[in-house]
Amino acid sequence: MKIVGFERGGALHLGVVEGEFVIDLQAADPSFPADLKDVLAKHNGDLKPLAELAKCAPASARIPLKGIRYALPVNNPGKIVALGLNYLDHVKEGPQKDNIPKFPTIFMRCRTSLAPHDAPLLRPKVSETFDYEAELVLVVGSRAKHLTLANAYSCIAGWSCFNEGSIREFQRKTTQWDMGKNFDRTGGFGPWFVSAEEVPAGGKGLKIESRINGQVMQSDNTDNMMFPVAETLVYLTQGMTLEPGDIVLTGTPSGVGHPRKPPVWMKPGDIVEIEIEKVGLLRNTIEDEH
Repeated sequence: MKIVGFERGGALHLGVVEGEFVIDLQAADPSFPADLKDVLAKHNGDLKPLAELAKCAPASARIPLKGIRYALPVNNPGKIVALGLNYLDHVKEGPQKDNIPKFPTIFMRCRTSLAPHDAPLLRPKVSETFDYEAELVLVVGSRAKHLTLANAYSCIAGWSCFNEGSIREFQRKTTQWDMGKNFDRTGGFGPWFVSAEEVPAGGKGLKIESRINGQVMQSDNTDNMMFPVAETLVYLTQGMTLEPGDIVLTGTPSGVGHPRKPPVWMKPGDIVEIEIEKVGLLRNTIEDEH
């Protein structure tokens, strides 16, 4: 099942994608939560109530997918947890090439750094070093702490795509990456949420690719993660409780812009696409910050 957030009449809506149409759940029941986070929290990750509402929705609730104004798949994630240095070839192309990580490298993003599918990402005034990173995102469906390898997948509600836009100049200023990873509207998230049963367990074996203006920049497979999804979730939940609607970014492959000669930065007018097999295609244009 594909679930999409979108704006209609100045309000947030949630819909189920069926082919070229979206079933507007608020048109079927105005009291139904419009943020996927609230649906997951209310039903402990169970998406059946959402699917049942879509089935009984009136014909008037069906609208064309083409032309909707996309919102984030999860409009207000409680936590945005990011994993760096998770593909060996990416580690080798960066400043940590002589320091291969033994544990997952964890940092956080904030809500104001996100932008939905088809919305512009902003190159900030203060730096042109705006880099792209194709990443698979998992969406947490149920509360999780002290997970094991045997039950780690049980908290996953589904998946999405992310362009983990990074301002490299600011990322490199200190040993803490958060500043470079949290400029306003630098991270693309979308186009939709795909429920867990539609994707191989743990997001394994998926082709992941980034393109700028049609040119392939990154192309790899999620099987090449150094710290696969189960291991990452076990590691995270030793310390932090994951809640419904939290999202976890799982790292990017090699081919990013900063090690290229000359470096390749996202610039105004670029069309940047992140495509992940069985999940979707996220597209954003690049604009200068005003």
